[in-house]
Amino acid sequence: MNASPGVSLPDAGRPNLLRHAPAGWQPYIQLARLDRPIGWWLLLLPCWWSSLLASNAQHAPPNLWHLVLFLIGAVAMRGAGTTYNDFLDRDIDAKVERTRNRPLAASRVSTRAAALFLAAQIGIGLAVLLCFNRFTIALAPVSLVIVAIYPLMKRVTFWPQTVLGLAFAFGALVGWAAEMGSLAWPALLLYAGGVAWTIGYDTIYALQDMEDDLIAGVKSTALRFGARVREGVGLFYALAFVLIGAALYAAGALHGVALLGWLCFGAHFVWQISRLDPSNPTLALKLFRSNRDAGLIFAASLAVQALL
Repeated sequence: MNASPGVSLPDAGRPNLLRHAPAGWQPYIQLARLDRPIGWWLLLLPCWWSSLLASNAQHAPPNLWHLVLFLIGAVAMRGAGTTYNDFLDRDIDAKVERTRNRPLAASRVSTRAAALFLAAQIGIGLAVLLCFNRFTIALAPVSLVIVAIYPLMKRVTFWPQTVLGLAFAFGALVGWAAEMGSLAWPALLLYAGGVAWTIGYDTIYALQDMEDDLIAGVKSTALRFGARVREGVGLFYALAFVLIGAALYAAGALHGVALLGWLCFGAHFVWQISRLDPSNPTLALKLFRSNRDAGLIFAASLAVQALL
């Protein structure tokens, strides 16, 4: 099918990549969410945290090659995940104002073309994975099972954000495994903290769609928490803060610049909760996106601590 030029989705980033892309590329850019880089940033950050935490545990400098590989892999696998999600959700997306212009929902790309695009992105992810050790190669595909079931969860439970967290935070295991060739308590605690963090920020994101979700019969933690959404997000952010701090302690890194970065991360959680307004979807999107900057500050603190 032919792409319709200039179709921009409501939460696309600015400057919009679509402005400079050929019309035929636009549906694929949107399928992979390349015009909304926040998704791959949030997938990448637990990978970087874990790799840098392992460097701190070993008193070694950051592994720059691994950090670059995680960046490439995160972009590719985020794109694969959203393409798969849009494939399954194309009928639901057509009923939701924010998503009705997505390429598959609006029939701007065929299901066959989307399937081929999905395969290409998975191929890039596989090429990246094969650069790591055998333990990591065996571990990482487990996340694909979680990714596969995630789009179905919003149909059956008010807690799909938990499954999303299990998928998005999986890099906390992979980053450590790539450095150490095994798993240990710091990685497991960081993973649990990443899951709680994801539940918190994706609940904020889901505030944009509550009315449409009710019409479409889609469930979310935003609907589950209702009027107590601030308390719900606060609970999971507090849990994330404690678990990530425990991971730092277990790795012997709860000091110096890393300690300061962890405290700044917690302060950002408090700021988000203080600003949260369930009736303001524009603010919800802004708060959701701000997690990238908070996560990067924490990653930078781990990198500096490893160098020191």
